[in-house]
Amino acid sequence: MDIERTDYRILNELSLDGRMPDVTLGERVHLSSTAVARRRKILEEKGIIRGYEADLDLGKLELAMTVVVMIELASQAEHVLNEFEQAVVACPSLSYCSFISGETDFLMILHVRSFEDYDRAYRRELSTLPHVARIRSSFVMRNVLDHRLPPALFEPMTNPARKSRR
Repeated sequence: MDIERTDYRILNELSLDGRMPDVTLGERVHLSSTAVARRRKILEEKGIIRGYEADLDLGKLELAMTVVVMIELASQAEHVLNEFEQAVVACPSLSYCSFISGETDFLMILHVRSFEDYDRAYRRELSTLPHVARIRSSFVMRNVLDHRLPPALFEPMTNPARKSRR
């Protein structure tokens, strides 16, 4: 998809503050608020901007523990993958799940209040998932980096002095 340098600058600013008014956004990317609003609408219509969300402090919501769960399935047959994925969607404790390559089949993330809360989710949700051969869990000790998007995504387009590496 062809995205102009100005659009990348707009996306960079919106990734930092999705509620930024068009006037402020225009000042930051050197466009009028009308031009910014038009470009933002086009980016939304193209599906590049999928939506806007609040960045919640999970610790203040008493979900201070993050658990990374790795699941290996007994088989990679299509019906096994489909049944597992359908069951995962129904798990209310999960905030993330991806099918990945390597020794592990699925990577999941849960945010819980305590070890007891995780134990409850493990017993009621994870251990009941179909076709599971192995579950491995790791508890996040501290976040070192938490970018929503890698800053390098915007570097070639927001810094004209830097050439694109493509």
